[in-house]
Amino acid sequence: MPIDTGVLTPIVQIIVDYRAGEIPKPDTAHVKRWVEQFPQPVREPMLIELGHVLHKTYIPRQGVETFLTALIDNPKIAGGDPSAFWKGAHLLNIQRGGNSQRDMLRVIDGVLKTKMGFGISACGQPPKRFLYIDDGLFTGNRVLNDLRGWVQEIAPPKAELHAVFIAMHAGGQHYADRELAKLSQQSGKDIKIKWWRAVVLEDRKTYINSSDVLRPTSLPCDADVQAYANSLQYKVELRTLGSVGALKIFSSEQGRDLLEQELLKAGVAIRKMCPNLKKFQRPLGNMVLETLGFGSTIVTYRNCPNNAPLAFWAGDPWYPLFTRKTN
Repeated sequence: MPIDTGVLTPIVQIIVDYRAGEIPKPDTAHVKRWVEQFPQPVREPMLIELGHVLHKTYIPRQGVETFLTALIDNPKIAGGDPSAFWKGAHLLNIQRGGNSQRDMLRVIDGVLKTKMGFGISACGQPPKRFLYIDDGLFTGNRVLNDLRGWVQEIAPPKAELHAVFIAMHAGGQHYADRELAKLSQQSGKDIKIKWWRAVVLEDRKTYINSSDVLRPTSLPCDADVQAYANSLQYKVELRTLGSVGALKIFSSEQGRDLLEQELLKAGVAIRKMCPNLKKFQRPLGNMVLETLGFGSTIVTYRNCPNNAPLAFWAGDPWYPLFTRKTN
């Protein structure tokens, strides 16, 4: 049975600028080829739900520019004199892997020149505060690894650090904040961190029933999924039926459940067909802890994080919806 173009087109329109200029432009044939890897009865319902989700969680280039433009003179961060704030801000360029921070800095440089009449080169001389900026915070490990050396070796004895993200996951932010506070104390420094974001997604275990990430309510009646779950050190934590989360990323409990079940089954199958995947690359996304996976649905125009479901980005012989650029 052919797939209705009406459920393919909305997804194409959402992800149209994904890795623009680096890979072929997404079209309906691309989305169709991806979804045809799933059982026929669930294809159209999956696409309908995924369209709703990506409308909330896909971050296009224009979205980044809008966020940074609003950030420049936001009184919550820049106070009553944005020009003075940014002239006293040293923007850190210390990311160890990937180019997301450098890309964000290029955009903010242009926005500063347009709105303030000066760019990053005129900022932080001398530094009165420091800014670490990136598009997303997931487990918290990246920002922690990036800032570890800065805190220990470069940061002054006393510093004000602003950590700015478009999307932030609550569990990762809590972990990074705690560990950075320990590093600061161990280094004999007084570094005050302020966290800023456009949106925060709930992913903490304590709040699993109101989470904004993929958290299945049950394990599918699938032998491979059952075997994978049984191979984990701890029993799988399942969400109680009944919530789409505060951000309403999912359209309904029914739509959410469908997406969780199918992406989980596909992720387990992908692990079997792609033997080079690492242990931490779990069915619902990269996660060191032994779980079904991180479960984020955040994707930016630049790249798809490995914390998203394997079915989004895993490669040959699986066909990915988002061809991922590795760091």
